[in-house]
Amino acid sequence: MTTGIRRRRNVKIVATLGPASDTKEMIRALFIAGADVFRLNMSHGSHAEIGVRHAIIRELEVELNRPIGILADLQGPKLRCGEFANGPEMLVEGRPFRFDLDTTPGDDTRVCLPHPEIFKALEVGSTLLVNDGKIRMSVTECGDDFALTKIEVGGEISNRKGVNVPDVVLPLAALSSKDRADLEFVCSLGVEWLGLSFVQRPSDVEEARHLASGRAKIISKIEKPAAVDAFEDILAVSDGIMVARGDLGVELPVHALPPIQKRLIMACRRVGKPVIVATQMMESMISSPVPTRAEVSDVAQAIYDGADAVMLSAESAAGDYPIEAVTTMNNVAEEVEKDVMYREGINASYTPSRQGVADAITVAAREVAETTDVKAIVCFTQSGTTAQLAARERPRVPIIALTPMVGTARRLALVWGLHCVVITEVDRFKMAVVGAAKAAKEYGFANEDDMIVVTAGVPFNTPGTTNILRVAPVNEKLIYGNDLD
Repeated sequence: MTTGIRRRRNVKIVATLGPASDTKEMIRALFIAGADVFRLNMSHGSHAEIGVRHAIIRELEVELNRPIGILADLQGPKLRCGEFANGPEMLVEGRPFRFDLDTTPGDDTRVCLPHPEIFKALEVGSTLLVNDGKIRMSVTECGDDFALTKIEVGGEISNRKGVNVPDVVLPLAALSSKDRADLEFVCSLGVEWLGLSFVQRPSDVEEARHLASGRAKIISKIEKPAAVDAFEDILAVSDGIMVARGDLGVELPVHALPPIQKRLIMACRRVGKPVIVATQMMESMISSPVPTRAEVSDVAQAIYDGADAVMLSAESAAGDYPIEAVTTMNNVAEEVEKDVMYREGINASYTPSRQGVADAITVAAREVAETTDVKAIVCFTQSGTTAQLAARERPRVPIIALTPMVGTARRLALVWGLHCVVITEVDRFKMAVVGAAKAAKEYGFANEDDMIVVTAGVPFNTPGTTNILRVAPVNEKLIYGNDLD
């Protein structure tokens, strides 16, 4: 067994698996290149295909001696129009267009929209967007089974194109029947994170949490204006957030996205919950071996803002250059985090938390790291809360999270700055310090002449008991020479 790989950056990389990356050799190469968490997109692939990818990840985890996180991303309710009798139609600006429940194939004047709940929620003046926002319509008249619109921006419409309703909170559950079946399947496989699509309200998250029954944590995908408006309440009931800029950019003006992204990242950092920035980060690399300069700047900005993770979608799932995409994202992250402006920005946006003993311990660990020459913060964690609090502080030194729970280590693979190691249980603080020193040396964070900060909870192996901090030598002879309990 090899010694686990150590990353030279704090931000994590999420890589989506798909047809271009579903072999063991390719998934291994993506992990070596920099992927920390793999995303299984439930919108594409059968349960059998998803199961094979999950099994490969778990095999590689053993071979590479590193915990690997898995995010299963649920499809959510997809709103699509019906089909057209004569193929694609061109909709012209200024003309009327009707949506209704009639399943007869459509033409350039009407088409079926098989979602009666939408009609009941629409009002005169509501906006409808078709084909990723390329076509824009305004509702001029509506009823329980139809909506008459005026075409404001025309374009080509064809079979089963997506329909967005940006300015209405739709009476739709975030989980379709497919999502419920997918959720049960991936929870039975064993994944760490569930991505919940098209969240509009906190109750959407609570429903998913009830169905997951503690088997996976919930990441709420923010891709609706309603979710932005209710963000603080959604964040309060979520375990993590994904800033899903694809649909969000369709339903909101594109110039509104950068401040929203920054605001959501800051809110997540404030409460110590992981946040992923996703969608179109390096989209040109689907067909090009190098990204555009604008894409590099986009990824860099998310890292400067302190996001926990940046994500690749089609770039790694279906593109021609999946390894190059991960490698490029890894290189951008390493370069940004070496910049003095990165640390200055992280410090300037830091808000200390003082809500209890565990918070105080992790704040103190950061302060020690800022004012002394310690090489790493090593935290013992059972449930993962202590490690997330340590990451929330965004210290300048690496954080090693030691846990006897493999599920905890996998889940924390998504969190900023955490190098996760699965250990055997310890029951005395002296042995904890020895274990921390060994881990710091083994993974190259410190040598025999260095010092580390160790945080833990007594009694051991009890969640939520972080109550002790020690600045300790890495040299085990010095540890054993002290009378530690």
